[in-house]
Amino acid sequence: MGLLAVYLIAVCNPFGQRAENALFTEEAGAKPAWIYDWSGAAYGSSGLPPLDQSATPTLIVGMAVIVGVTLVRRRWWQGCAAAGVVMVTLAGTQAGKMFLPRPDLVGARVSLVDSSFPSGHTGIAAALSLGLALIASPRVRPYVMVTGMLWLTVTGGAVLATYQHRPSDVLGATLLACACYSLAARLLPPAADAPGVIRRPRALPAIALALAAAGALVAGARDDSVTQSLVYAVTAFLCASLFWYTAAEGPTQTARRTRPTLG
Repeated sequence: MGLLAVYLIAVCNPFGQRAENALFTEEAGAKPAWIYDWSGAAYGSSGLPPLDQSATPTLIVGMAVIVGVTLVRRRWWQGCAAAGVVMVTLAGTQAGKMFLPRPDLVGARVSLVDSSFPSGHTGIAAALSLGLALIASPRVRPYVMVTGMLWLTVTGGAVLATYQHRPSDVLGATLLACACYSLAARLLPPAADAPGVIRRPRALPAIALALAAAGALVAGARDDSVTQSLVYAVTAFLCASLFWYTAAEGPTQTARRTRPTLG
């Protein structure tokens, strides 16, 4: 429902289109972005995974890690669910670009009428991070979540600051990945997550969100506009918050349902 709401408000609404189009300054381009040199947009630079041409290698390596962890832990159901989260999310991002049109309701310039909802690069970061969180052991899972959330935040801020995507594209991809993860966690057999209660330090959520806020500010910053920088940073941080809530609460609830009662 959140994914549909973002699409209808930002893509199929003239007010949403004007608001997002106003964030793109044609004269400045991507160069004022602080993360420009790491985005792959600069000549001769290699993009920070999964940006630019590194998207496919990142996906291959991420899936290989999921398969490897599945074999080591012998958690077959969790491994299949993690792989399913990645595949369904990426299929959804591609299907969105093909079947969710962006009608030109405001007479925008040609460079702003192409369909880009939801973001494939953001989808890769979100899906791989959530998939690894799903297959990781309970002791390691909290730290996988922190790393994945920071990666998603930087990726989302980078594609916004370099004008590769709109805020709705990034939010849409994150919502899609979170929905796939939540569905997979609920469909897992109870025995698959029996020992999966997340035992994390109490200060970890605050530390994780603080790191995400710092990453969002740096990745979404531009030299030419404070307003754009703040919008991009807030969008990236919102994606991080969605990620943390989904990954932190889903497995915990599943594990609580399967934990035996003492006494």
